[in-house]
Amino acid sequence: QPRLVESGGGLVQAGGSLRLSCAASGRTFSGYSIGWFRQAPGKEREFVAAINNNGGTTYYGNSVKGRFTISRDNGKNTVYLQMNSLEPDDTAVYYCAARSYFPRTSDHEYPYWGQGTQVTVSS
Repeated sequence: QPRLVESGGGLVQAGGSLRLSCAASGRTFSGYSIGWFRQAPGKEREFVAAINNNGGTTYYGNSVKGRFTISRDNGKNTVYLQMNSLEPDDTAVYYCAARSYFPRTSDHEYPYWGQGTQVTVSS
């Protein structure tokens, strides 16, 4: 099973950008779809983006479409989330998660999770 580690979070002003990374251990990383989710204080976990095993298919949550881009480099066992035009409402802990086969938008479909990275957007 993959072990996932997120990085790249931090404090940024509204309108700024951040790139999150999800690094995975294991030789079978290219067999997994990866999803990004986020959870703000007092709110339910929300789907952000997902990518299939070869990077050919991506999905985005409505609130981030056109601003965030998910990509992957299987040679580096890493998935990226490029976040542009950040808004205060993007403030949350961001998690990456892995599942076999096709990507899904429900967090219940992902058995493997990282520890999360905090993103804070100031107004």
